[in-house]
Amino acid sequence: QVQLVESGGGLVQAGGSKSLSCTPSGRTFAAYALAWFRQAPGKEREFVAAITWRGGRTVYSDSVKGRFAISRDVAENTLYLQMNSLKPEDTAHYYCAGGNILTQRMSTYDYWGQGTQVTVSS
Repeated sequence: QVQLVESGGGLVQAGGSKSLSCTPSGRTFAAYALAWFRQAPGKEREFVAAITWRGGRTVYSDSVKGRFAISRDVAENTLYLQMNSLKPEDTAHYYCAGGNILTQRMSTYDYWGQGTQVTVSS
């Protein structure tokens, strides 16, 4: 079972930027697609963005399109999420996940990290 490790979370002011990273523990990414999801207190986990590991094809949720950018560095074996123009409603625990299909459906992703908290202050 692949273990994913997220990093980069923390506190940021509204309008600011933050970059998250995700790496697999002890091995290279084997998934076809990698994604970021987030979960705010009292809310369901929701899709943020996804990318194919080889081709770099991306998909975004409407709520982050134009503000967030997902990318990967194959040589560094790292997945990124660059978050710009952050809003208080972006406050959530952010998770990376890996799966075999590029989708927005949480159920299609087979392995997950423990997440990293991002808090946006107003």
